[in-house]
Amino acid sequence: MKNLKKLILLTIFTCSAAQLFAQKASWIWYPGDFDIYMSNVMQNRRTERGSFFPVFWKMDSHYVLVDFHKEFNLAQSEEVKLFVEGTYNVKIDGQAIAGFPKSIQIPTGKHKLSLKVYNQAHVPAIFVQGKTIVSDETWLTTFEDKEWIDASGKTSDKSGTTFVSAGSWNLTDPTQLPSQFKLPVKGIAAVSRKKNEGGEVLDFGKETFGFIKVHGLKGKGRLSLFYGESAEEAYSEDKCETLDYVDIDLAVKKDSIMPLSKAFRYVNRQTTGNVTVDSISMLYEYSPVTERGSFKSSDEELNKIYDVAKYTFHLNTREFFIDGIKRDRWVWSGDAYQSYLMNYYSFFDAPTVKRTLLAQRGKDPVTAHINTIMDYSFYWFLGIYDYYKFTGDKKFVQDIYPRMQSLMTYIDGRKNKNGLLEWMPGDWIFIDWADKLSKDGEVSFEQLLYARSLETMALCAKLANDTEGITKYEKQAKELKSKIFELYWNQNKSALVHSRIDDKQTDNVTRYANMFGIFFDYFTPEQKLAVKKNVLLNDQIAKITTPYMRFYELEALCAMGEQPYVLKEMKNYWGGMLKLGATSFWEEYNPDKKGTEHLAMYGRPFGKSLCHAWGASPIYLLGKYYLGVQPTTPGYETYMIEPNLGGLAWMEGKVPTANGDISVFCSKKEIKISSPTGVGQLKIKSKTKPVVKGAKVKEVSKGIYEVMIEKGKDYHMKYSG
Repeated sequence: MKNLKKLILLTIFTCSAAQLFAQKASWIWYPGDFDIYMSNVMQNRRTERGSFFPVFWKMDSHYVLVDFHKEFNLAQSEEVKLFVEGTYNVKIDGQAIAGFPKSIQIPTGKHKLSLKVYNQAHVPAIFVQGKTIVSDETWLTTFEDKEWIDASGKTSDKSGTTFVSAGSWNLTDPTQLPSQFKLPVKGIAAVSRKKNEGGEVLDFGKETFGFIKVHGLKGKGRLSLFYGESAEEAYSEDKCETLDYVDIDLAVKKDSIMPLSKAFRYVNRQTTGNVTVDSISMLYEYSPVTERGSFKSSDEELNKIYDVAKYTFHLNTREFFIDGIKRDRWVWSGDAYQSYLMNYYSFFDAPTVKRTLLAQRGKDPVTAHINTIMDYSFYWFLGIYDYYKFTGDKKFVQDIYPRMQSLMTYIDGRKNKNGLLEWMPGDWIFIDWADKLSKDGEVSFEQLLYARSLETMALCAKLANDTEGITKYEKQAKELKSKIFELYWNQNKSALVHSRIDDKQTDNVTRYANMFGIFFDYFTPEQKLAVKKNVLLNDQIAKITTPYMRFYELEALCAMGEQPYVLKEMKNYWGGMLKLGATSFWEEYNPDKKGTEHLAMYGRPFGKSLCHAWGASPIYLLGKYYLGVQPTTPGYETYMIEPNLGGLAWMEGKVPTANGDISVFCSKKEIKISSPTGVGQLKIKSKTKPVVKGAKVKEVSKGIYEVMIEKGKDYHMKYSG
């Protein structure tokens, strides 16, 4: 009887485990292919006043013929359902099954299930569903199986084929083809309607994104929709950036949804002929990410800045991390790199980071820098190591490492006689949107990013077990760092100069290389202090007017302990946009501009994006440098918590990790911490020795104390800040 009960329990457990495992089945494809395909679909949705506006760089495509396989050892035979996007064949142990089976029976024992799929139009993909046999990233795949057959008809068991782990997006509905993937939408009504000559202007209350839905459309004539992130843009029918024209011939009322999503707050609806409209609403399109990170403080303006930053970032988190929702809606590497960092302190959405990195890189051969921009290639490298640092996902680094190698080989091949990088035909050196910013000669900023990328290559080579690569990249990085300080450091200016032309230093000092040198930790302590004084806090050095580079400027100052100063800057800069009515943060903000000057860019009156991902950087700054949480080893196995109020009376928030959220509360007299992961080190400055129940307080230097934080425990510290 006891054995029977055990058998029943074991059977129930086995069935439950099998059902649970089966639920993990997902559509799979050759790694990176669906990412490339979907980025092509998304980036080619951009329009400018109704005209198609394609990207500036080479677009790759998916492999059209892909082989998938996996070996299984079954305790009992199993029926397996097959869902395939494309034309396919199926083999069990190398023996083809006739026709296009929707389900197959795999017998007991060890067997190899293979599917080969052809699809020119869409990505070859499969979904395999059995009790224990399911498609997931443990399947192996190749785009060339290199099979050969001898005269007897026997297939060779020796092949030069390279098999790699399959890719997936966790698309778990077998009836929903990957090519049909869409982000979810929900209906939203306008908050106000105002009659306008020939129509009306609708206000949706704040910056938003989605599809306009026209209700009760009837008549013959034209429906025109003019979109605006500002009211001025929506009213400007001849200058607004985006619009829709629809010719109507309807005898009965009908609802109609515009074919392309748009960014807007205001919509100016106009009609000609006898066209009538009952009402207009929108379908808000969004990425279903989970809100995990949080921040709240004693400063209500700062809280508002944080909330608007998070909304801005969510709007620009789509299938990938994009730059802005009005334009360009492209996967720019420099913009995405900042999005990764903000993501680690908000959604901690690792899949979107991976998708974006794969989409940016595309396929070999490399013929240009990522997005054609030299600095953007380097941000791509940095994004991969940061991904590993925050998630601990070693496998992704190993999988993408060959693509890192080929891109770095391309870059190494473009060095000049001095072993440095400078502009070559086909390159775009961006750095930042700034008037009179020279890109001539050997720019120090590019060399700094190059050195950091080589260091990243050495670290990733270790993860990929590439011993030759470790030696090679470490040597290159060390030599380049030495060369940077030999060639660009100016003792009189106590800073790195901006560039060299004709083998000579220029007189120009800019903020870019100098602020990166601080948080890259390339400077000596003395050099850091000199750079802070002579560059970062020097009003004679050209100011930065984009949130893009304010991100790094304020990070450098935070790394130097200037949180009180940075808090004032955040309130002035981002608070300045809020005072002008911003409901999301902009691509560029210059406080010296007036009125509609704030809307103009690129020589167009409404060219500026009023919802740009790089405008959301307070998310990162507040999480890393005020709450003070950051990993010290990959995946938060160990981490540091170093709260800095920066002039606030109190603050609280959560920092997400792969294993849960770290909670921090800090005031001038107490700190509360709880963590579900790793081993943390709380570091705090206090006039007297802090008191913490159930924990040992260690003084590491005068007035600096540390406490070890163990997972699953709550800590309450009393201190004198």
